[in-house]
Amino acid sequence: MNLGFPEIIMILVIALLVFGPKKLPELGKSLGQGIREFKKGTRSLQDDLSDSLKDPEPAPVPVTEKAS
Repeated sequence: MNLGFPEIIMILVIALLVFGPKKLPELGKSLGQGIREFKKGTRSLQDDLSDSLKDPEPAPVPVTEKAS
């Protein structure tokens, strides 16, 4: 889905009509914070997943002494 300049302008005009000029900055700020939190959460989940998929290092074999 490609949004061009005319589509973005139309969305902004509709948002301005629906929410009003006083509420629009608050809405934009909340939307930005939500997007940031979502990206932060997905980044954290992706890091955790990639860490769990890495091959673990093999455990060292304990050396035991032979009984004589």
